[in-house]
Amino acid sequence: MNKEQLFEQIQQKKSFLCIGLDPVLDKLPKHLLKYNDPILEFNKQLIDATHDLCVAYKPNTAFYESRGVKGWETLVNTWKHFPKDVFTIADAKRGDIGNTSAMYAEAFFNEESSQMSFDSITVAPYMGKDSVSPFLDHPNKWVILLALTSNTGSQDFQIKQSDDQKLYEQVITTSQKWATSEQMMYVVGATKPEEFQNIRRLAPNHFLLVPGIGAQGGSLSAVCQNGLNSQCGLLVNSARNIIYASNGLDFAEKAREEALALQQEMEQILIAAKLI
Repeated sequence: MNKEQLFEQIQQKKSFLCIGLDPVLDKLPKHLLKYNDPILEFNKQLIDATHDLCVAYKPNTAFYESRGVKGWETLVNTWKHFPKDVFTIADAKRGDIGNTSAMYAEAFFNEESSQMSFDSITVAPYMGKDSVSPFLDHPNKWVILLALTSNTGSQDFQIKQSDDQKLYEQVITTSQKWATSEQMMYVVGATKPEEFQNIRRLAPNHFLLVPGIGAQGGSLSAVCQNGLNSQCGLLVNSARNIIYASNGLDFAEKAREEALALQQEMEQILIAAKLI
């Protein structure tokens, strides 16, 4: 999915919601445990209940990798269940030397070898251009680079000043030499709303993947105040508030209600910004 197609989906669905699929077996509704793959059934029912309300899904791969071979099978089958009109994000946060990154790219982008072909992958930029370039070598795929994350520890490095720029500012400035806004996005946490005006100054045309709404305390309105651009430019992620809205038989229905509430709020924001 290219940038124009992503914006078209935002306009059609009146939403820029991304749903994080981060399932923990112990938190699943008990009635799902009768299935051979309870996590897959959980994901499938959530997707079926919410796909018309969101434009993206973001499985965090650690929640699958931690379950070994079975977890990888679940991730593959979850990817196969995604509708074609949603943007898919492998939240893998990879970042290694070039030949290793090339293999990571094969794992998440090459359906022939891995049975998965996500639209995008999250990448840590610490090792520089040669660790990011192998992902960019895949046509029509996106890199979502970690810039300013929502966790408390982001203060340890990301906002440290060096050569008149904070580290996250250097990441955004330097990485724009590697790819355009047609192939690169940035992760910017919703818990840092005061930084969005500055980020838009540095990257006015890029999409931003924004975690931290809901359970982590981020505010959708605060993010949108300075985060929107002429093509919306935001994918706002919510995971726990949606996928764990209920642990009963009605879990998918309650997840839809939570997703619908966010979609309706987003619709009003898009209307006010004259984007729909």
